[in-house]
Amino acid sequence: MSAPEFLAYHDQEWGRPVVTDDAFFERLCLEAFQSGLSWLTILRKRPAFRAAFAGFRVAEVAAFGPGDVERLMNDAAIVRNRRKIEAAAHNAKRCLEVIDECGSLAALLWRFRPSEPAAPIRSRADWPAVTPASTALAAELRRRGFRFVGPTTAYATMQAAGLVNDHAEGCWVRNEIEAQQARRPTGLPDGNRQGRAAGLGVTACATTARGHGTRRLTNKRRDRR
Repeated sequence: MSAPEFLAYHDQEWGRPVVTDDAFFERLCLEAFQSGLSWLTILRKRPAFRAAFAGFRVAEVAAFGPGDVERLMNDAAIVRNRRKIEAAAHNAKRCLEVIDECGSLAALLWRFRPSEPAAPIRSRADWPAVTPASTALAAELRRRGFRFVGPTTAYATMQAAGLVNDHAEGCWVRNEIEAQQARRPTGLPDGNRQGRAAGLGVTACATTARGHGTRRLTNKRRDRR
């Protein structure tokens, strides 16, 4: 974890709560592209990914067509996997549907924050690859038509976006994130509980829309012992 990209990502981004739809969409996409590769590869290519995918602005990526797919397949600066590129554009369209129903993508995803914090991370073995919450989140996203969103990718997204705090006990970032998580992000629904997410997510989103008008990868983590 000595690479500067890793250190900056750990200190400034990983695990810090995300509240905007474009930022959530970016994390979902990058976690999908990372599958089978090192996270350092993705971090080093992230500026190129952002340029190629219109800054991961959901509405713009949702408008991508076959010509954009070919453009991206010819872009050597990103990961050129046709299925994942097509999935990114497809998922952007699904994101717009979620936004129309729930008010925001963030409103849906934050419902899958576990009701109780996980046991402190003391060693590498304590990091899960999949949890009941990530399994429920993956199932909900797949039900909505998303692609490349299995339970492992869902959990990595939860880690990256601050729905869980997997910084190791004693890591200086951990306490900062606990304080950030304790403050419910403005504009998101209360009661972000795993049980509610697993059983009532659709109903809750529909209510929100009407009411408001609207890897487990050890080389990803600096907090190793």
